[in-house]
Formats: sequence, C-alpha cells, structure tokens
Amino acid sequence: MTLDPIHVDTIARIAASIAGTVDDTDHDEHARDAWELLDPLRENGRVVVEPLDEPALRAAAVDDVALADRPFSVTHGLDAGTLNPTGFKNGLLLDVAQAAMAAAPTDLELHRSRTLVTTVHANDATREYSEDWQQYDHGYSRQRVLHVPEVGEFADEVTHELALYLAESSHALEHADKVEELLLLDGPLYPKRLFNWESRDPALAEATREAAPQAIVENYVRLVEEFVERGVPIAGFVKNPTSRFLVRTLSGKTPTPWADDSALFTRLLEQRDDGGEGPASRDESDLTFTSWFRSRGSSDEPMSVDGDAMGIERRLDPECYEVTFCYLYDPRTDVTYKIEAPYAVTRDPETREALTTQLLSEVATERGPPEAIGKADELAKIGAGEKTAIRRKFEETFDSDARMTYDRLRWDVED
Repeated sequence: MTLDPIHVDTIARIAASIAGTVDDTDHDEHARDAWELLDPLRENGRVVVEPLDEPALRAAAVDDVALADRPFSVTHGLDAGTLNPTGFKNGLLLDVAQAAMAAAPTDLELHRSRTLVTTVHANDATREYSEDWQQYDHGYSRQRVLHVPEVGEFADEVTHELALYLAESSHALEHADKVEELLLLDGPLYPKRLFNWESRDPALAEATREAAPQAIVENYVRLVEEFVERGVPIAGFVKNPTSRFLVRTLSGKTPTPWADDSALFTRLLEQRDDGGEGPASRDESDLTFTSWFRSRGSSDEPMSVDGDAMGIERRLDPECYEVTFCYLYDPRTDVTYKIEAPYAVTRDPETREALTTQLLSEVATERGPPEAIGKADELAKIGAGEKTAIRRKFEETFDSDARMTYDRLRWDVED
C-alpha cells in the first residue's frame, strides 16, 4: 500500500516545521573553531590529534590532477566480502569471508587467488573443528575454519568481524611480496572494531579473549612492519568513514553540530557560494582535501606510542605504527573519503605528497575509490545469488534449514 497524498503532504509539513528549528548559519564559524582546535587537540591533557605539518585545507582541479603524472605506476588493492552471519536450526551460526587482492594494471594470476575463512559459533563447546589452512584451486587459494567461543548476544558481531579481518589480513600477508609500489586496503588501516571490544563491554572483552583476536591484530602489525622495512607505502582508503572521535572530543571545547567526523570535514571542505568556510579554489568542481594529522585517541589509541597494541610485540619504534589521516571531498558526488596510513609512511614529506597526489588523481579519474580498490571490491564481493547458493549448500550438508526471519520472509532478503 502506498501513501495517500494527504499523508505525503503531512510529512512535508512536518519536515517544514523541523527545518524552521534548524539554523546552520553559524556552522561555518563552528567548523572554523573546530579546525583550529586540531593544532593540537588534547583530551585530559594528552595530545590525541596533531598535524604533521602546517594545517591546511587544499584544492586540486579535477582535470589537472586526473592528467598529472602518478607517482605509482602499479597499485594493489585488498578487500574482503562476507556471507553475513547465518544461523541454522541445528544451533550453528556461520559466516564466510572471502578476501582478494587486485592490481591495476590487471594481474589475472593474482586476481585468481582467494583466502576463505569460515567462522563457526556453536553453543555446544564440545564440538571440534580443524583450524589448519588448507589449499585448494591448485594451490592458488586457501581456506580455514575458525571456531568462535560462546559470546551470547554478541555472536553475530563476533562471528562476522573475525571472519572478515582474518581473511583480509591473512590474504594481505600471503601476497605482500607481490606489491612493489603501493598497497591500498579497502577500509581502515587496522581492525578498529576488534580494538573497541576491549573498551566497549567487559563481558564482550572477556568472551572474545578465547577467540584470540590478538592473532588477527598481529597480522596487521606484521603487515605494516613488512611494508615499512621494504620501503613500500601502505594505506587504508575508507569509503564510508563513521568515526565520532573528533566531534565527541571537541564537544566540550566548541559547539559540534555534526553527526560524525566526516560531516565536520565535509563542512570544512565543501565549496559554497555563500562565502562559507572552505579552501580557496578556482572551480566548484575541484577536489578538496586536508593536510595530514596524527591520531592517538579512541580506536587509534592501541597503536599509538603509549598504547599496548593489544599485547602484540612491535619490532619497530612504536611511533611508526601510529595512525595518520587526511580527508578528501569530491563535490561531483558529494562524498567525503578518509585516507589512513602509518606514521612510518607519512612522516616523510615526499612520500606523503606522493600518496596524496596518487589518490587525488585516482579519485578524479574514477569518480570514486581508486581503481585497485574497485577491482578488489568486485573480486571479493559475494553476490546475492551466490549467498543463496552457499546457504543452500550448508543446509544440504548440515541436513538443517537456515533459520528464517520475518524480514527475509517479507522482503525476500538474502543477505
């Protein structure tokens, strides 16, 4: 049943009444004040964000940067896709993650390789599963099973995140030697959701210790070390940044009328005709971006100088692992991206500039994420039809149906 016109008109009037209570004319001033507080930003006396050089809001003409000479001629991207947690009537809860690495220009042999991780959560603690890596597809790919201990209400989340991050980090380490110029992870540099388990809920932290998330975190630590030691840059390209760390920390110092950090930086970087805050630019279609900052707070704290990296031994100077970031805004799509890289990569001004130029050029050309990221996303994605087929295979093997939910019944949702 569709909404009658009277209901649509009523909703429109509600929107009008809400709009009448919202005044964002002073948001530019608030954004400017917030920007100035990042040099540096302190929390309880501790510096949690600081610029690597002079803080700046910059602009680059789309056509110019798209045609610019790129510092890296070959780039690699890495991504992982998942089935999503699926429960069965026999008590099992499963998720499957598939990781793939892509190259631009294309490397078909590399693209063929996959890492599959199946996480299994069962209330029956007596069940045992082989957790050794096993080769398949003539040695191009490998797979393993990871048993998830009883975690109660967090079962879906833990089953999903462990599969995703183990597949991604293992595949990255397995193929790290194929990357000679630049590796881009599809998402943040580190598995921040695993870091949050320790601080978010004591019961969750206790329950997941048996699942050994430290071993997954260690994969990322070793990955950064390998690339730093080889002198090859590594970075994370976050397509949908959701962090609230900055607006939360700034809230006690200046008004922060934004839902998250990305909204703040969008306000700073978008170019408006009303003369509001934003970088000087020649054209409204220019890409705009920030200078680089170092972050030591919230989910970035474990990898900071005074963090403990979840107990993982760090072989390099601790500051090498610290997260640095910049934001990039594309007015053509009105999308803001976040780029993360370890301080060991961005502390060198030339490398920092090369990384920035490369990503600006790729976003300008692709009108979205870099080509290698887009390819990795396509390779790793488990489509709706494939998810249905996998669930049916599980049902046949277990001789047990997947649990049906009302939403799946009503909307025929298969993911």
